[in-house]
Amino acid sequence: MATTSPAQTLPYIPPVAKPESKRKGTVRSAITYVFLTVLAVFWLIPIFAALLTAVRTMDDITLNGFWSIPSTISLDNFVEAWTSARVSQYLVSSFIVTIPSLIGMLFLSSLTAYALARFKFALNLPIYFMFVAGTMLPFQILLLPVFLLVKNLGIYNTYIALIAIHTTFQMGFCVFVLRNFMRTVPSEIFEAARVDGCNEFKIYWRIMLPLSLPAMASLATLQFTWVFNDYIWALILVNKQDLLPVTAGLATLRGQYTTDWPVITAGALLSTVPTLFVFTFLQRYFIQGLTLGSGK
Repeated sequence: MATTSPAQTLPYIPPVAKPESKRKGTVRSAITYVFLTVLAVFWLIPIFAALLTAVRTMDDITLNGFWSIPSTISLDNFVEAWTSARVSQYLVSSFIVTIPSLIGMLFLSSLTAYALARFKFALNLPIYFMFVAGTMLPFQILLLPVFLLVKNLGIYNTYIALIAIHTTFQMGFCVFVLRNFMRTVPSEIFEAARVDGCNEFKIYWRIMLPLSLPAMASLATLQFTWVFNDYIWALILVNKQDLLPVTAGLATLRGQYTTDWPVITAGALLSTVPTLFVFTFLQRYFIQGLTLGSGK
């Protein structure tokens, strides 16, 4: 008859976590949540202040103070901003500038990034570093040269000037992101497509672009926000009231002696709706594009 040792008959008892370590983990989590909550509250204060201002009248703010309880709450400021303050017209101008700029920069930068990622030639790295260096160049030093160039080309006070400067100025960052992403695509895919008879443009259009959609969606979200919210280039290259985008248009609503801040604030809140809409619907692709290549 086989005999068993006492060690074999005793049941396994898992180690019990020390109460002290659990207590430390709970305190650390509580401190983290409190800290993040305080930061979130501070971040929401300007938004709350803007909403509070937009639903009040200028007389109420002048008599009772900015942080006082509103005597009346009304949405008339949003209606006035949309109609009398011409925010709707400014938004149309912003879309006329932003959408072609976005399409142009993504298409041209994807072509450039594809060439830099796929082909090996003598000037590959110098051209790539030229695009990267362009992203580090402060745009303030380009204001006067670009203004003179636009005047000499005869496109001052036109949408073409804004579309051209946004397309060219943002291409450096787009090429930097797309080129690094395209280099991660296995070359065997392109070799197989070439064996099947695809030429270089078909490989780019039918294979590389669909594979690059997450990265391009991330760029589209960022670039839409940057171009739509641009203020400086619109101020330099456009002088006609009818052509101003929403950022520069809202700045013209401020008077020399009196300013209707509730109407301006309501217009500013209306101008944030398109960017919030775009980010909400492209958020999944944006986060996916940011995390590409983070793990194997």
